[in-house]
Amino acid sequence: MTAHTTAHTASRRAKVRRAGGIRRRWLRSSRAHGETWLLIGLGLFVVVSTILVVTLPEVAPRTLLAIPLIIGSLVLGPRTLPWFVVFLLLMLVATLVVSTTGVDARTVITVAVMFVIGLFVLLMSFRRSRLGVAGMRGESMFVDLRDRILNQGGIPALPDDWHAESALTSAGGTLFAGDFIVAGRPAPDRLEVVVVDVSGKGEQAGTRALLLSGAFGGLLGALPPAQFLPAANDYLLRQNWAEGFATAIHLSVHLDTGAFEIRSAGHPPAVHRAAGAGQWRIVDSEGPVLGLIPGAEFAAVSGVLRRGDAVMLYTDGMVEEPRRDIDLGIDRLLGQAESLLRGDFTGAAKRLVAALGSKDDDRALVVVARR
Repeated sequence: MTAHTTAHTASRRAKVRRAGGIRRRWLRSSRAHGETWLLIGLGLFVVVSTILVVTLPEVAPRTLLAIPLIIGSLVLGPRTLPWFVVFLLLMLVATLVVSTTGVDARTVITVAVMFVIGLFVLLMSFRRSRLGVAGMRGESMFVDLRDRILNQGGIPALPDDWHAESALTSAGGTLFAGDFIVAGRPAPDRLEVVVVDVSGKGEQAGTRALLLSGAFGGLLGALPPAQFLPAANDYLLRQNWAEGFATAIHLSVHLDTGAFEIRSAGHPPAVHRAAGAGQWRIVDSEGPVLGLIPGAEFAAVSGVLRRGDAVMLYTDGMVEEPRRDIDLGIDRLLGQAESLLRGDFTGAAKRLVAALGSKDDDRALVVVARR
């Protein structure tokens, strides 16, 4: 019976592998056929445009060939794009050879500009060949990765007596940021939130944030709270990046009791609002920056979130500005939190991110409150 079951399981796995292989081959074939039809269509566009330029020069200028050149740079892959550009430039030269109107200075300048554009497209295709994706597919890939970061920063559904939200804004309004948030509920009674600030700003740190957000998300759900920051530190050290450090702050909350722990890695301190006192206070937690010291240890600061209490995590972009001490920035954050929120935490993260911090720095903020 055991041998029969094992054989049956192996047979099912083999069928799944074959089905997966067939699907992958079909997808590759579909993409290849789709690009072939695009190439044929663009080639016909070039031929028709060339004929129009030669036969109707007063109606069809040579710049008409710029249209398929631009479209090709967006939709063709790095293997076919260079050949298409060469073909288009040869057809451009052909319009000069068979021209019946002669060649003047304006024509020479037009052709020279088209060649410069063609060479630029060729150089871009050589760069894209490292990734193996075309322009629009490559951009959609990065946008998808960006969306994955934002989705990871979304707070999971919580019990009715809890409220949590996050907000993230990149430097200068760009799509990629060095700040990111990872949140999850590895157990029904526990919420884990990590706010990370990667060295650099905006797009400069965006690629490292893409990698780290996925890795940290996996670590957060797989490890006990006390082991997360040490594991994250070891992971960064293994990357051996020239500028590979990051700061982080980790909040672990027991949703049944309200007990929480905060661990920091070179990050600005969390702040805690006690409903009884009606004031925000700094939660002092210290630890070394991630990615610099092997075997670093991160001490926990404990507390309890009672009814009406809240805790807030943020990155230094919220409290640092040129020519202003970070302590003054934290004081301003506490003042704004008290005046803007007043116990109502709906939309709190977005309101504070919009009101505070430097527009030239990445900004992230998380608020967790017990109703």
